[in-house]
Amino acid sequence: MQPLHALDPATAEGLAEDLGLPRYRAAQLLAWVYRRGVDDPLEMSDLPANERQELRRRLGGRAVSVVEVQESADGTRKLALELGDGERIESVLIPDGERLTLCISSQVGCAMGCTFCATAQLGLKRQLRVEEIVGQIVLGRELAAQTPGAPVLTNLVFMGMGEPLHNLETLLRALEIVTAPWGLGISPRRITVSTVGLVPEMRRLLESTRVNLAVSLGATTEEKRRELMPVTRKYALQQLLDECRTLPLPRRKRITFEYTLLEGQNDSADDARRLVGLLHGIRAKVNLIYWNAFAGAPYERASTARTRAFQRILLDHGISTSIRESRGPDIAAACGQLAGRRPVGSGPNEGRS
Repeated sequence: MQPLHALDPATAEGLAEDLGLPRYRAAQLLAWVYRRGVDDPLEMSDLPANERQELRRRLGGRAVSVVEVQESADGTRKLALELGDGERIESVLIPDGERLTLCISSQVGCAMGCTFCATAQLGLKRQLRVEEIVGQIVLGRELAAQTPGAPVLTNLVFMGMGEPLHNLETLLRALEIVTAPWGLGISPRRITVSTVGLVPEMRRLLESTRVNLAVSLGATTEEKRRELMPVTRKYALQQLLDECRTLPLPRRKRITFEYTLLEGQNDSADDARRLVGLLHGIRAKVNLIYWNAFAGAPYERASTARTRAFQRILLDHGISTSIRESRGPDIAAACGQLAGRRPVGSGPNEGRS
């Protein structure tokens, strides 16, 4: 059975050929699925009536379903989503004026082990499939459209559960569907992929797509970054930054460096000055991120005063720097808090996520 939200032109044309239909029917099928958001072939009225039932047998249904929607005091909505095998992931809809961003998951859990992230505490359960990534966007778009007065979905960030570049082949296939005119038709300029710094995969991403790249930095010394982000043992901080200097960036595009501030760990004036030196020669901008607490974590959030002082040092050295305000912390939807948790007694996977 063909997954619905993994359809591409070649697959759709193969289905049309199997059913004895002309090739243009494939384009009609793709339009129904991605442009009109219809998942039941019986409702695809411009396809031959005799073939719709067969299409229904050959196409799978949705790979992702909404279990719960929580709304934060700031308007952020966290979507608890269930997959076909019962595993759960989370996506987040973040409103900001006329802009509405969907934060997307790429894995169930994560293998990277960053000590300041709740998702990392789960370990990696499995990779998401193409239809599970694209399905999150379809659901996010629908939920946005169903909310009176809300903006339409405008931006996508792959910053949810998982390391997107650890699932690169699937990510690239999903991005093709998301950006293609025959697919969801979202501009790559409105899509950002975040990584902890998988060096070869970063280059492959930028050679294959025109999306924006964000790199989670976490610290300004090898020793501290290795402590906070175990991936540093494989790709050293200097190796990561040297690669960033040579990545194939389009003109006028910069790499965003995400820096989560932890009190007494990486938030000193010396850290800020080291960061200035590390980013020399890189077309960069910096997002300073307030750490968001989760159970059992040994850290404290850096104060607003220290965060602003850190920003001031970067700005004084000509580095574009913003402070990302936490969105949805009251519903555990903020950066680093996604963990797909189930209510107690909710079923066979209780306690696994």
